[in-house]
Amino acid sequence: MFEDQILSPAVATTIFVIVCLAGYRYRAIWKAEGPRWQLWLFGVIAAAGLLTLAFVPLAVPG
Repeated sequence: MFEDQILSPAVATTIFVIVCLAGYRYRAIWKAEGPRWQLWLFGVIAAAGLLTLAFVPLAVPG
């Protein structure tokens, strides 16, 4: 079903940057004891991005 799904290096890098920014926002909101819905939002974004990077293969040139 998903055998043909691969990430290009540019897409993987973009996902990685988004995960880093979401993780940074999560930590900042957590330390400031901000709204719980924002913790969930940034936490889910970070987790989904990390799971995508972990389980979707990367297209390696060569």
